[in-house]
Amino acid sequence: MEGFLNALLLQSGYNAALVGIGAALLGMAAGGTGTFIFLRKRSLVSDAAAHATLPGICLAFMAMVAFGGDGRNLTGLMVGSAGSAAVALVLVDWISRETRLPEDAAIGAVLSVFFGFGIVLMTVIQTMTSGRQAGLESFLLGSTAGMLFNEAVTIAIAGAVAGFLLLLLHRRMTLVAFDPEFAATTGIDVRATDLATMGLVLVVTVIGLKVVGLVLIVAMLIIPAVAARFWTERVDRLVAIAAVIGGVSGYTGAAASAAYPNVPTGAVIVLISFGLFAVSLSFAPVRGVVASVYRHVRFQRQVHLRQGLLAVARGEPIFDGLTLKILRFAGHIRADGVATLSGRAAAAKALRDEARWEVARETHQEDVSGARYDGLTAIETVFTPDEIAEFDRRIGDRIGVVA
Repeated sequence: MEGFLNALLLQSGYNAALVGIGAALLGMAAGGTGTFIFLRKRSLVSDAAAHATLPGICLAFMAMVAFGGDGRNLTGLMVGSAGSAAVALVLVDWISRETRLPEDAAIGAVLSVFFGFGIVLMTVIQTMTSGRQAGLESFLLGSTAGMLFNEAVTIAIAGAVAGFLLLLLHRRMTLVAFDPEFAATTGIDVRATDLATMGLVLVVTVIGLKVVGLVLIVAMLIIPAVAARFWTERVDRLVAIAAVIGGVSGYTGAAASAAYPNVPTGAVIVLISFGLFAVSLSFAPVRGVVASVYRHVRFQRQVHLRQGLLAVARGEPIFDGLTLKILRFAGHIRADGVATLSGRAAAAKALRDEARWEVARETHQEDVSGARYDGLTAIETVFTPDEIAEFDRRIGDRIGVVA
């Protein structure tokens, strides 16, 4: 535990600190970029790009070894993975545009073919003399424990560049994500913007291979965006929150990897990201489960209170135990079931409000305000005092209460 705290506080060495910063920048770029593919409903495209990097990694390794170089050079492997992922994305775009196949079918076909080809190449590499020391398996689930200084610098710089590009393009991508037809009328090239978004996905995927791995990088793109959606309705805040969730996940996961080298970095980062998603799902103030349960319980209480007050006003017996409990808790009836002074006043007002709403619906048949009544909305929040006074005048003594 002490080692983990030291890594969080950047006390585990210069290289570990740089890896943590790079992972945080990667997580922020992934969270922000993933927000737009999530809003565009193209989340599976990131999965296709991630799995399509495997043959590029393998081909780049084989090429570097064939020319006498170090097959594990991160820059060369990133270039190879970017090339194969770009080809895959182009194929997905072409198939979905030029054929009758929907995009998800095109993604499934391209993903499976590229990933299968990559597995074959991995098998071939294992038979090579230098292939046994390749360490390419770290690109499947991610590993930062043995990351070199220049590799950490490369990831940190690439993550910062991806974040900068996201800031430049986020307005166009926001408009295209919500209304591509309107975006086109304003002069925005929708196809070019979609390609730019896919380009950002490609960049994040490639730089995240060493940290998260190609199997789990899609989670870094999607989970922060989905978690952030529970907290806000505004796109700018959504992007910011997703970036923070991604950054925290990446930084914390890299610290855990530094403290426990045998733990797969990508898996830890994704689990932390999922933990933040679970917190968002449970405790977000508007969309969270706890808030939803609270609103449901509050609504039920309001319904029981209203029905109980109407029963008191009409002199009807109340048999529902929960209604009696709520009325007693509110101080409207005594333990023996007799209404208190405040209870009788509240009951009279509830009955009068029913009559007021009935008049309101009659006099505002074509007005939206007349349709606002749900049995719980206070009439004072919809109509002015003068309008309510007019309702009372029309009611007269119909319910036996002096206005």
